[in-house]
Amino acid sequence: MVDITPPNPQARQIVEGYGEFRFRIAGLAHQGSVIVFPERTIPWAVANFEEVTEASLAPVFAAATALDLVLLGCGAGMRPVPAELRAALRRAGIAVETMDTGAACRTYNVLAAEERRVAAALIAVG
Repeated sequence: MVDITPPNPQARQIVEGYGEFRFRIAGLAHQGSVIVFPERTIPWAVANFEEVTEASLAPVFAAATALDLVLLGCGAGMRPVPAELRAALRRAGIAVETMDTGAACRTYNVLAAEERRVAAALIAVG
């Protein structure tokens, strides 16, 4: 597991490690994919990028008033967000950026430490 623990003076959810199809976030182990918000982490029933849909991102849409950006960790490599999903997020007032899961974890940590209104939907990687 790659350790990426940054300083966390705001006591936000911070991704401390990832790999082996799990994450360590704010001191807790999470098996499988997750959605990380600054104040909580929830399981995400997505195993691959093809399962990323408006329905699977319902928790992100539900939190739209508290978010400006969602980082989509696509797994081992980056993938483009389907236009329909990007448009739905835009209508909800949420920008989306895609990257591999490791980059999404690191980027989320930086933005969360800056107290940005961000979430990360992270597909677990081996």
